[in-house]
Amino acid sequence: MDNKINFEYHFVSDKGIISNKDKRDVPAILAVDATFSIKINNKLYFETELAILEFYKSLYEWKEKMTKDYIPEFHYYTIEYDDYEDGAILSLLPFSNQARLESIWAESDIYNVFDLNYIVGAFIALEKNLRDDIEEYYEIKLKNFIKHIPYR
Repeated sequence: MDNKINFEYHFVSDKGIISNKDKRDVPAILAVDATFSIKINNKLYFETELAILEFYKSLYEWKEKMTKDYIPEFHYYTIEYDDYEDGAILSLLPFSNQARLESIWAESDIYNVFDLNYIVGAFIALEKNLRDDIEEYYEIKLKNFIKHIPYR
């Protein structure tokens, strides 16, 4: 069976929590939260509240490292949680023409190997949709924030 993935997020921080004038305000940046979930074949795999701008930056940095011939691993860590002995909060691990999704906070044990092109496309679409939705909801321009968002 081919796995299908679905990302959902809902902003939980008030619209006024951040504005373009806060582009260098790290506490304000980290205070922008969203509930983020991943479903694999309509079954909940991952769900947590996270600093959505920090998560966005991890997706952005991953996408920027990608080339036509190279797909790097994706790892999301947060500065708000520092016990990573067991791994990243969320990882995408490419191998041959497939990739595995892993999380130290997985809600359920689901077979999570995907076709590489499919999952990379889904993560790239997530980065774009997240950027567009953050900018629209909070009325900010992420390009002004990106270099100031903490990133591990």
